[in-house]
Amino acid sequence: MRGLVIKNTGSWYTVLTDDGPTVDCKVKGNFRIKGIRSTNPVAVGDRVTINDENWITAIEDRKNYIIRKSINLSKQSHILAANVDQAMLVVTVSKPETSTTFIDRFLASAEAYRVPVILLFNKSDLLSGPLAQRQSDLLLLYRSIGYECRAVSAETGDGIDALRPLLAGKITLLSGNSGVGKSTLINRLVPDACQRVADISDAHQTGMHTTTFSEMIPLSPALPQGEGTPSAGIPPLGGGKEGFLIDTPGIKGFGTFDMEREELTSYFKELFEFSRQCRFSDCTHTHEPGCAVLQALDDHLIAPSRYQSYLSMLDDKDENKYREAY
Repeated sequence: MRGLVIKNTGSWYTVLTDDGPTVDCKVKGNFRIKGIRSTNPVAVGDRVTINDENWITAIEDRKNYIIRKSINLSKQSHILAANVDQAMLVVTVSKPETSTTFIDRFLASAEAYRVPVILLFNKSDLLSGPLAQRQSDLLLLYRSIGYECRAVSAETGDGIDALRPLLAGKITLLSGNSGVGKSTLINRLVPDACQRVADISDAHQTGMHTTTFSEMIPLSPALPQGEGTPSAGIPPLGGGKEGFLIDTPGIKGFGTFDMEREELTSYFKELFEFSRQCRFSDCTHTHEPGCAVLQALDDHLIAPSRYQSYLSMLDDKDENKYREAY
């Protein structure tokens, strides 16, 4: 029997079968995917085969996935979701502040697997003065690079309706740091989703985890829940105009996985454009003479924050780097 993984709790998986009902499944402890060392070999969005005993026995080839390096196990990866049409990264400039390093690492990983990204700047209602200017500057920066950017307030609902056409008919991965308002956003987009929300830590101005597992949520009203299934009903897949959100737990750091140094420039859109003019084809854009990227940086055509993110990712082969989040 074949189906779609719509929920992953870490101990079991909910699979929406092609015949309609959902089934709770598990995988063997030694389950591996073509050599990928992953903390979660099966991800939400995977198409799988299950046997009569509700064990997942095979995963179909993925068209793409978003992956990051595991914080505690630096030689392994964590797959956020598979087979997505796009990703929406929720960021905030305050309470908590999303670093540009985090944003750029996510964008580079998405570029590596050709996943379009929408940057959603949430909590705009809380901003004034320098913070409002900071958000305006970031919107200008990422729009100039070519990314779709929106400023919204999930709390007040401002700008939320304008997101619906961007999400219609697509499977969208929703990601971001803890506390940026992903659950509040989902409750706005899907009122009957009933996602739990929590306050920001006063001590550190960081988010507290409320989502503890990954789940695919339909943007259309859920169908009646099947008896014995732990998840809300999922409308039939296949061309529906409503679309789906894949909700994921908040993450602190985003370590890139399986990226070669010589490929990295191509995952930064503006650096790649200037790199074509470099004197040497194997230029690392750090010290070489005739480097067009360094010249563009001097000419203020590349944002220093983007270049610093690029440099930090050049050092990702240092396996001790991910023992602590950043």
